[in-house]
Amino acid sequence: MPTFDHAAFLPRAVVSLLAQSYLDWELIVLDDGSPSPTATWEALAPLMDARIRFERRHANVGLGAATNAALDLAAGSLIAYLPSDDVWFPEHLESLVACLDAHPEAVLAYSGVRSEHRVAFKGVIEQRTTDGAIDGLALRQVQVLHRRGPERWIERTQLVTDDLDVMIWSELGRRGAFVATGRCTCEWVDHPRQWHKIVREPLGGINPYRSRYRVTHPLRFASTAGNRIDEVETYRRFRERPDTPVAPDGLTVLLAGELAFNPERVLALEERGHRLFGLWTESPIYFSSVGPQPFGHVTDLPRDGWMQAVRDLQPDVVYALLNWEAVPFAHQVLEAVEAPVVWHFKESPFECIANGTWPLLFDLVTKSAAQVYSSAEMRDWFHAVDPRIVRQGVPMVLDGDLPKSDWFEDQRSPLLSDADGEIHTVVPGGPIGITPAMMAALASASVHLHFYGDFHRAQWSEWVEACSAVAPRTLHLHPQVAHDAWVRELSQYDAGWLHQVHSANGGDMRRAVWEDMNVAARFATYAVSGLPMILPDNDGHRVAMQSLLRDLGVGVFWREIEDLTNELSRRATMRERRDRMWDERRSFTFDAHADDLIELFRGVITKG
Repeated sequence: MPTFDHAAFLPRAVVSLLAQSYLDWELIVLDDGSPSPTATWEALAPLMDARIRFERRHANVGLGAATNAALDLAAGSLIAYLPSDDVWFPEHLESLVACLDAHPEAVLAYSGVRSEHRVAFKGVIEQRTTDGAIDGLALRQVQVLHRRGPERWIERTQLVTDDLDVMIWSELGRRGAFVATGRCTCEWVDHPRQWHKIVREPLGGINPYRSRYRVTHPLRFASTAGNRIDEVETYRRFRERPDTPVAPDGLTVLLAGELAFNPERVLALEERGHRLFGLWTESPIYFSSVGPQPFGHVTDLPRDGWMQAVRDLQPDVVYALLNWEAVPFAHQVLEAVEAPVVWHFKESPFECIANGTWPLLFDLVTKSAAQVYSSAEMRDWFHAVDPRIVRQGVPMVLDGDLPKSDWFEDQRSPLLSDADGEIHTVVPGGPIGITPAMMAALASASVHLHFYGDFHRAQWSEWVEACSAVAPRTLHLHPQVAHDAWVRELSQYDAGWLHQVHSANGGDMRRAVWEDMNVAARFATYAVSGLPMILPDNDGHRVAMQSLLRDLGVGVFWREIEDLTNELSRRATMRERRDRMWDERRSFTFDAHADDLIELFRGVITKG
């Protein structure tokens, strides 16, 4: 029983073991560095008997390593797993042992399992009882008994995954058969802090996992619902370079909140001789990057006792950011620290309204020393919605999630359209606003769409099926593209699709919705790859992405699909747009704006 921060669940699990009809067992409870050093023992102590052994690790090492440590302590020839938040029914062990006794050629026996999915105020939404694996999942630990052998669980230093077949079962399967008892004798308990939910996107993911288990090293990560991530190799170039010497006028900058999609961008500040420290929100979503950062050069403050740590650090400025999930913690920092706070907001005020954190966001945009908005439209929306939001000088406008310039050293690739004479477009991420009817019309004009991203493809599986039926020759599916391949891969296309959403604000920001203010994360990826971008013609309305494209002269605007296909077919005009975007691409890296941001910091420090 490896366990982490499950003291409230643990007695129920252990009581279910004590009630087993099969009595010849030992239990090894290994506390894998739970936040409270005593809580697990206090929950277990009243239930102790001679068959129970307790061990504790001071720091969390992960499910695989903790399970292997417990295996090394085990004396039995048969191994079962009782996660501290699950339950065995009284006949569970007896039926598993009998099943293995009846099948001497088998290496593993598994029971059926009951699981319930509950929603507050609605009760049981789904109740499942299976004779084997739950649909879409590998066998759960609670179901399994296997013969002891040399196999060991994959550890966190090798790979983090929620796929138990990868972690251990496939290795065991090389030694013998798996057999079923045919009886449901255990329960897999559903709750928000289950290990597999912390790992699996989109409820979990690499950043929720890092935060929950306080991981301090880069990870190789493969959620069954997401793209494989290799922080070890991706960020090696940054992590292994020496720290930049602190400049004579270098600032001490405290990053507070989360860094979203392109976290390594902040190294542009460190490369200019400023010291970076990190203080991160505890509950990020999967794409909200939190520390310890896998690229190094950012020193984390301890999350426990952080207020005193900030007082000891005495930062020159707090750079608080970025998305709505970080608002509650950024607000705590604003209220607690003496240093000036610069608040940089990406998205979205409407999410804050929906999630009840609008009052906190209002404080951040009115009480911070300076504000940075991701678009001029967002800035003007804030100034229009409430007269108490007073301009403090001229707030800075800077996309909050621009990539770092290091990824864009490749030259452009030849256009696919030069080879086959047809038009090739691209969308990395969700094909928002592109309908199957549009795909059919594009296909009839020999316009191809290349859809990148395994995770998004899984989320858009119905769309893929529908579009494959109407555009089988012109819809192409590709895996996720690594950072260092962005330019090489994406520059071979004629244009990239932005969110195909039509505005109705009539130029009045009080009527604006989020899509009017948003600069999609893919915008900068297209820009640095030199791609013209496709967007509905929202003439007469204020739309952030439209404003940028018109200023640059690189937009492909359309009202009817026929207009779009005609525009894409104007090869000389498209080449001009492509060359223009290539010439301007460096302005869509964070590095290009780092000096301006530092000057903003210096201004609020001086003013303070």
